[in-house]
Amino acid sequence: QASHTDDVSCQVGRNRCISHQDEIAKYFMANIDDSRHQRIKQTVMQRPEAPSDGAVHLWERLAAELVPIIGEGGFQSLHARSIHLAGKNFPWLLTIHTPASAEPRFHELKKALEGRDAMEAQAASIALLITFMDILATLIGDLLTTSILRSAWGDDVSEIAVKELQ
Repeated sequence: QASHTDDVSCQVGRNRCISHQDEIAKYFMANIDDSRHQRIKQTVMQRPEAPSDGAVHLWERLAAELVPIIGEGGFQSLHARSIHLAGKNFPWLLTIHTPASAEPRFHELKKALEGRDAMEAQAASIALLITFMDILATLIGDLLTTSILRSAWGDDVSEIAVKELQ
């Protein structure tokens, strides 16, 4: 009977330990998300005078990094899902469809963003990119997603984005 009691307290101890480990993991994952979200916000806001050009440039760089890994179809599926989810707050994004093969990949996104004032275009761009990266993180993990984002946009993304768009 003492053994059973020890097993129960040990089990309770393990659950407490696992629960504590889960809390630590959630804390670090939340910090990774916050860091990634801040990086996206800062990067999108680098070009307030031309939010559609800046956003399309960031999407092109992200696509160049991801399409070789997940394919065009995989990228378009994630992009379409992101548009659907971000469209709940920005319904006008729902007019964006997968481009025909002759159209540039982000032609409709650019047109949709150009039809809005700069603040709304930036907010929608941020929401769309965060949604996309969060979906990707759910599928492949936070660390790999952050690594892909860093590969696509570089370590000092704000300087790179400004230089390449000039």
